[in-house]
Amino acid sequence: MPDRPAGGQPRVSQAKARLLRVLGHPVRVSILELLRDGERTVGDLQQALGLEASSTSQHLSALRSLDVLESRREGTNVYYRIKDPRTTDLLETARKIITTSLEDSQSLLAQLNDREATED
Repeated sequence: MPDRPAGGQPRVSQAKARLLRVLGHPVRVSILELLRDGERTVGDLQQALGLEASSTSQHLSALRSLDVLESRREGTNVYYRIKDPRTTDLLETARKIITTSLEDSQSLLAQLNDREATED
């Protein structure tokens, strides 16, 4: 099949996995959350994240390599922004999934506590 490379997984699945792997680093998620409200300079990001320049650069490079970010140069500053607004939708969806999971856990914990209280 032309849409399957030698490893057997469809190319689309591989592309999705690559994207999720790059987005799966906490610093990169933090970068995207900082860029949610608009572009920022590398220095701004570095300061907000408390990272060394080389580490910040590596994370930005990883996000740029998958076309998640765009950049522009103005004088000595390089500004980054999220290329596709659906990226922030993805972060919001992740937040909702986590929130639902935590709410379900809290509900279960409350039920367990109620049972324990009635058994005493």
